[in-house]
Order: sequence, then structure tokens, then C-alpha cells
Amino acid sequence: MTTPAAKRSEIPPGTAKKVEVDGVEVLLCNVDGEIYAVEDVCTHDGGPLDQGELQGCKIMCPRHGSLFNVKTGEALTLPAVIPLPVYTVRIGGDDVYVDV
Repeated sequence: MTTPAAKRSEIPPGTAKKVEVDGVEVLLCNVDGEIYAVEDVCTHDGGPLDQGELQGCKIMCPRHGSLFNVKTGEALTLPAVIPLPVYTVRIGGDDVYVDV
């Protein structure tokens, strides 16, 4: 059995939580009760996204303001143009599992 990455109860709607899964830094984002997982690295400059602001389904990079869609990984604003890696999330009770 895979080890859970986090507890769903630790990620209230509208918040994000940084976790590590198999050596990959992952950002879990709760958008209207659904959990999404993206890599916690801005594709523009490699900075972490976990200190950025989650705005609906968008995470803003705290360094240069790039916005990414956490559902699709799509880079929405410059300076980022490369999408974020997205990961499959599975929920089992209160456990959140991420496939990287």
C-alpha cells in the first residue's frame, strides 16, 4: 500500500500544502473541495510555488507573478510559458495519494 502524501483535512478549500512524494516536491491545492497536484516549481525560474497565493484554480508564483492553472498545469501569464507537471490524485477516506 502506498503511503498517503497528506490528509485531506489538512488542506481546507482555497489553500495549498507542499508535500514530498518519491523525492518530488508537490503542491496539493484544494479547489472547491477537489484536490489537485502540481509540481511545486515555477517553470519560469525554478522557484517554489508553495508561498504563492491560490486564487480559485490558479496559483501565483510569488517571485514574478506568473499564474498557473492547478487543474491542467497550463501557464496562464508571462513570464512563464511552460506548463507545470500535473499528477494524478487519489482519495481514500481522509488520505490523499499522489502518483508521480
